[in-house]
Amino acid sequence: MSSNKSDAPERAHKAGAFDIRNFIAMLIGIYGIILIIVGLVATSDLDLKRADNLNINLIAGIGMALVAAFFVIWARLRPVVVPDEPDDAGSPQASPDSH
Repeated sequence: MSSNKSDAPERAHKAGAFDIRNFIAMLIGIYGIILIIVGLVATSDLDLKRADNLNINLIAGIGMALVAAFFVIWARLRPVVVPDEPDDAGSPQASPDSH
């Protein structure tokens, strides 16, 4: 008796921390937090006057933090499912009709 690959249930798992969206969120989030801190701490009146009274670092930091949060939420709501075994459908050895 030969066991067919279709007899066994296909196991899969989520990409989790290795999802590229998590890496993007981490990088954008770190830069966003740094810009928020700089915008709150190191902004002088001269810097504000140069930027038409807009705290550019704070605004950009908040925007980057929101984008990072979007990527994390996206990765949690729609996770990438990775099969445990690679798909061998294209190889001649995997075809049951080739025997």
